[in-house]
Amino acid sequence: MENATPVMDAALWITAGAILLLLVLSAFFSGSETALTAASRGKLRAQADKGSSGAARALKITEDNERLIGSVLLGNNLVNILATSLATALFTALFGDSGVALATLIMTLLVLIFAEVLPKTYAITNAESAAAKVATPIAIIITVFSPVVYAVRALVRGVLRVFGVRADPDSQILAVREEIAGALNLGHSEGVVEKEDRDRILGALDLSDRTVEEVMLHRSGIEMINAETEPGELLKQCLESSHTRLPVYKGDPENIIGVIHAKDLLRAMYKRLEDASDAATAFAEFQIDDVAMKPYFVPDTTSLDDQMRQFLRMRTHFALVVDEYGALQGLITLEDILEEIVGEITDEFDPAAEHDVKRQPDGHYLVDGAMTIRDLNRATDWQLPDDEANTVAGLVIHEAQTIPTVGQVFSFHGFRFEVIGRKENRLTKLRIRPLSG
Repeated sequence: MENATPVMDAALWITAGAILLLLVLSAFFSGSETALTAASRGKLRAQADKGSSGAARALKITEDNERLIGSVLLGNNLVNILATSLATALFTALFGDSGVALATLIMTLLVLIFAEVLPKTYAITNAESAAAKVATPIAIIITVFSPVVYAVRALVRGVLRVFGVRADPDSQILAVREEIAGALNLGHSEGVVEKEDRDRILGALDLSDRTVEEVMLHRSGIEMINAETEPGELLKQCLESSHTRLPVYKGDPENIIGVIHAKDLLRAMYKRLEDASDAATAFAEFQIDDVAMKPYFVPDTTSLDDQMRQFLRMRTHFALVVDEYGALQGLITLEDILEEIVGEITDEFDPAAEHDVKRQPDGHYLVDGAMTIRDLNRATDWQLPDDEANTVAGLVIHEAQTIPTVGQVFSFHGFRFEVIGRKENRLTKLRIRPLSG
């Protein structure tokens, strides 16, 4: 019995050392999980491009998040359960039956502080560098635990399928586009990203989700040329117009036969004048059909991203928009699409902007009814929905379920709308104020 105490002392110290080692391993697993899931793949890619093998390995193992998390959680649970079991045995040997409660209390504090909070705080603070450091050992652990992880994954999917849930291994918790948009909005709210920079990037990201119908110039606002107009009047109309390209129709404005460019018209008329012996008869047989370009029609459901690619591929800037029945709906230009990214583009020939948002001293905003909801949101940082209508007037009509008269007031989506201008069935001017303002 005299030798029992040294042997027991040695066993106690070995057990205590094993518990300490397992706590270190638990901290490693916890920190690795946080670092690898919190690290920005964009930053890791930048580090990998600069030659960091750790960052490259971290990128590779985070491609399959389910496998990564499964392996790390398996290792973490193994060491935590083993450490708790050893601690329970140790404290039971030292303090008897009360050792179970004491082991539970002490291990909870040790695991919480040193194996969870501390390593995860460090990992969040230094996510990319920590991910690069732990990538190699974690890759080995993933390889070792792969058979068990695959079995667990199959079991989990089977259980979820019983409840009608299908797990997609390739799905991402947050899409890249949504992640970028969220980061930009957060940066803007914190004052790091300027509003103009945020709007430009978000505008480019939104092109694939928006259609030409949302940004086109409606047919009611299209300036056209009648092919049967006298040459002198044609020239005068083109010179007085602020546009360089004008649709040409014959008989019915729906019957578009071409698109005339002001330069082409001037060249053709100048050549006729130069070649004619008598200036009075130079334009006697002039036909605008011979000068006009073939019209380019696009469906109103085409996405802005696809339409911009088509413009660049066809080396043209102008398209007429038609609906599913082939009826003319409006026109769209490359400039219209670019304005969705960079904002309003004007030059010395453009008329004064008709859709300015004017803030009044009393906090109201005077808004043109034809202004798009998206442009209003960008100008004011509001969040008015544009699912049911493209324009501000359209939104009011949709919510009112009728065409309001001048003086009518409506409150919806957290804003007060007052109709102050109407022409026929169109709302031309509205006064808007946030209800919380």
